[in-house]
Amino acid sequence: MASVDLDQIAANLQSPNSKDRMLALASLRDVPAAQAAPLIRQVIDDDNMQIRSMAVFALGIKPDEHAFDILIRLLTSDPDYGIRADAAGALGYLEDPRAFESLVRAFYEDTDWLVRFSAAVALGNLKDPRAHDVLMQALQSDQEVMQQAAIAAVGEIGDVAAVDEILKFAQSPDWLVRQRLAEALGHLPSPKTEAALRYLEKDIHFQVAEAARISLDRLEAQAL
Repeated sequence: MASVDLDQIAANLQSPNSKDRMLALASLRDVPAAQAAPLIRQVIDDDNMQIRSMAVFALGIKPDEHAFDILIRLLTSDPDYGIRADAAGALGYLEDPRAFESLVRAFYEDTDWLVRFSAAVALGNLKDPRAHDVLMQALQSDQEVMQQAAIAAVGEIGDVAAVDEILKFAQSPDWLVRQRLAEALGHLPSPKTEAALRYLEKDIHFQVAEAARISLDRLEAQAL
């Protein structure tokens, strides 16, 4: 992108009109991270919450050397739970192992379920096996969305030791939980995995059955 366009974006990010700032932020989608991140940071503390949320997300996708510290600050101290949740998600996109402790702390200590949910998802993105205990705790939640996040993260991490725990959700009344289980099992080869996937392949919900078939194909391909 030509520098004159970046100059215009920078100017629009300073506009008193929130629509101008939002459109300018959105226009950074195709700008390389090294050029986009400094511009994103201009609105990371914007008065408009929607713009802030967009900026936090964007910083996770287009980070620079300052992104990690900024996102940790937002996760640990921002008064708005939505921004803390966005920061947790963005830290997951970074896949920076330094975020592990802060995400674990957010899961255990934050009072808002959305932040805890985002932290669980992000821990999956980090693919750090140390997340096992946190994810087992998340599985105990009575919120299906948290169960979904934990099961998906178990799959991303490749936590074969958790297979017995997630198989308890094979008959969950929530088809999305069963779908996440079918998807996760495709990354968790174990003596019990194939049988569970054969069971889920017969699920009454098409997307669960299809996810099970895809996971079976993946496991068979890996075994070749």
